Amino acid sequence: MSKIITNCPSCKSKELNVIKIECNSCKTKFEGNFDIPELLQLSDDDLNFIINFVKCSGSLKEMSKIHKVSYPTFRNQLNQLIERLNQLEQKEQFDANKVLEMLENGQITATEAAALLSSKYA
Repeated sequence: MSKIITNCPSCKSKELNVIKIECNSCKTKFEGNFDIPELLQLSDDDLNFIINFVKCSGSLKEMSKIHKVSYPTFRNQLNQLIERLNQLEQKEQFDANKVLEMLENGQITATEAAALLSSKYA
């Protein structure tokens, strides 16, 4: 099975949503507008870093021994990964703020805002 696509193959945008999910076992299908989780929006290198970090019980010192890379190099990679995760989180918060701003400006109803927010955070 292939990894989920997180960038548009045509325009490279990261603004993708999953609209259909199917259970391989019972063939039940779910349709909706599902967000791609933050971790899946990370690069393969970032995901590999996280996997290795967990396997080393969160020890950068252990990672540096196993991979023969200096501790400061891994510390910098971790700091960069934290920054990327913070940026993804801020984007999520911005989306919620945008919905609330649209509600405040009368562009959408309270029911529409509730539906947008509940689908985003359900």
